[in-house]
Amino acid sequence: MKAILLTAFLFGIVPGLKAQQLKKMQTDLQDKAAITQALENIYFKGIYEGDVSLLAQVYHPGTLLFGDVKGQPYAKTLEQYLDGVAHRQSPKDSGKPFKGDILAVDVINSIAVAKVHVKMYEFNYDEFLSFHKIDGKWLIVNKMISDVNL
Repeated sequence: MKAILLTAFLFGIVPGLKAQQLKKMQTDLQDKAAITQALENIYFKGIYEGDVSLLAQVYHPGTLLFGDVKGQPYAKTLEQYLDGVAHRQSPKDSGKPFKGDILAVDVINSIAVAKVHVKMYEFNYDEFLSFHKIDGKWLIVNKMISDVNL
């Protein structure tokens, strides 16, 4: 009798677990696709063109930016960062090489981290971008940056 109950229990639970795992995998893929699209169509494009209104669409207003550039500490508020972008020559207008690459995106529920590489001007930046899904939209809430020698 115990064997019959155990068998019935397992046949009832296991398919439900597989369905839950499949749904989570589909959600993860959808979230990764949404983050990838935000990076490619807004973040990289905004940096390349120097378009602060475009960049503002992908950043949470309270975002902080930290790291190092040429060995010097780098710490800015989003407002300071966007002001810098607005008052510099864009990579597009400079005619210098620009390339943004997504190296990895990891999603857990409503948070995510993207590792990206950005080549612009004479710099090669490795960046960790923390995302949070707010009101159904993935926004950067923290940016960590370091220039690296390649």
